[in-house]
Amino acid sequence: QVQLVESGGGLVQAGGSLRLSCAASGRTFSRYPMGWFRQAPGKERDFVGAISEDGRSTNYADSVKGRFTISRDNAKNTVYLQMNSLKPEDTATYYCAAAGLTYYIGSSQSRYNYWGQGTQVTVSS
Repeated sequence: QVQLVESGGGLVQAGGSLRLSCAASGRTFSRYPMGWFRQAPGKERDFVGAISEDGRSTNYADSVKGRFTISRDNAKNTVYLQMNSLKPEDTATYYCAAAGLTYYIGSSQSRYNYWGQGTQVTVSS
């Protein structure tokens, strides 16, 4: 069982940056690939990116590639989402999730067993 808590959301102007954090409970955090997803109002939840258990591999949605970076610190049981060059269309609730499949860094939400409660990011134009 893993409990996830996101933080770091807020209001930022277009072109700005934010760093989201996702803190995990438990001693097995390092065994889980971690993903970030987002859901804008009235839209489906979409994949943002994911990182492997050891942090060596990442995968990003085309819409954020080159602007967002996922990293993790297994000693701190935390995964991060650094968001640069933010756009109004990045406005959404952002969720972190732990995958139940070894080394899975894909976009299928059904592969992610544990989810945080989300943190709101609003980008003003």
